[in-house]
Amino acid sequence: MTNDPAYDVVSPNAPGPAVLLCDHATNTVPPWVNGGDLGLSAADMDRHIAFDPGAAAVTRHLAQALNGPAILSRFSRLVIDPNRGDDDPTLVMKLYDGSIIPANRHADAAEVTRRKTRAYDPYHQAITTQLDRMEARGITPHLISIHSFTPQLRGKPPRPWHIGVLWDRDERIARPLIDALAAQPDIIVGDNEPYTGQLQGDCMYRHGTQRGLPHVLIEVRNNLIATATGQQAWAARLAPILAALIPKG
Repeated sequence: MTNDPAYDVVSPNAPGPAVLLCDHATNTVPPWVNGGDLGLSAADMDRHIAFDPGAAAVTRHLAQALNGPAILSRFSRLVIDPNRGDDDPTLVMKLYDGSIIPANRHADAAEVTRRKTRAYDPYHQAITTQLDRMEARGITPHLISIHSFTPQLRGKPPRPWHIGVLWDRDERIARPLIDALAAQPDIIVGDNEPYTGQLQGDCMYRHGTQRGLPHVLIEVRNNLIATATGQQAWAARLAPILAALIPKG
C-alpha cells in the first residue's frame, strides 16, 4: 500500500487490468482545512454529503477479487470534490442537500486553489501515474469507479434503484453490466441513474474518456452497504460479473 495525505494506493503492482477508484472514500477533513473542521455537526459529516458511505470497503473488496490496484481519496468531498472538473462551480460545495457548509461559505479562489493543490491534484496525479505504469507494461487499464448514493435526498421522492451504472460514450463495460444486473429479479438497476455519467471533466471523463480506456462508474445505494456484511455481499455480487467483462491479468 502506498500512502499520501491525499490518497491511498492499494496493490499498485497487482497484475489484473482492473483499476478500482473511490473518489469519495472518506469524510476526513485534513488539519490544514479550517483546523480539520468544516463547522458541520457529526451527524452531517456522517451523511452522504461528506463522503460515500460503504464505498471504500466495496472498492477494496473488489480490488482484491479482481486482483487489481485501487486508489482511494483521503479527504472529504466537502474539502474539494475530485469527481468534478477543475473549473466546476461545485468543486467546493457551500450548500449540499439542505446543509450549509460553514467553512466553505467564504472560500475564495485562492482557497480553492490551495485545496486543489494539496488534495485534488495529487489524487488525480496518482491515478495518472498508475495508468501510465500499467500501459508501459502493456496492460490496458479498465477503470471501475465505486460510489454510493443516498436512498432519498431531502424533500425529494425515494430513489427506487438498488444500483446505478453511470457512463458517457463508452459502453464496453457499462452496457453488459447493466444487462447482467437487470437480469437479476431482485435488483432495480439505473441506467445513468440516480446521476448522469455524462459530465465533462469528471473523474471518468478525465481518466477514461480522454484516454480511450474502458471505464464505468457504479453507484450502490448506501443503506445496502452500511455494514461489513452488506459491503462484502455487494462486492461478491459484482465481482464475477465484472470479471467476465475484463481480460484476465
